[in-house]
Amino acid sequence: QVQLVESGGGLVQAGGSLRLSCAASGGTFSGYRMAWFRQAPGKERDLVAAINWGSGGTYYTGSVKGRFIITRDTSKNTVDLQLLSLQPEDTGVYYCAADRASRWPPTFDVDEYDFWGQGPQVTVSS
Repeated sequence: QVQLVESGGGLVQAGGSLRLSCAASGGTFSGYRMAWFRQAPGKERDLVAAINWGSGGTYYTGSVKGRFIITRDTSKNTVDLQLLSLQPEDTGVYYCAADRASRWPPTFDVDEYDFWGQGPQVTVSS
């Protein structure tokens, strides 16, 4: 059974940075799409960034483009999300997700993702 275990998150001032890491186990991920979603208080879970495990191709939603960086380490089976120049509107629970389907660009539909992590909290104070 695939498991996604996240680490990182916390409280940071505006302009600061954080790094989230997602450790994947229990499967072969070469054909997967890996993603990070964000859920702000009272809002839906939205796609923030995604990476094609095989090709390394990346996607970023407009609000984080140029500030967030998604990477994967195929030897360690980890997917990291580096959050730079954080703003209060970046506050939320960040979830790592895995999609087994062979599709790119990534889907925005949360129901299409097969596995989820527990979601660390990121809080950005102004």
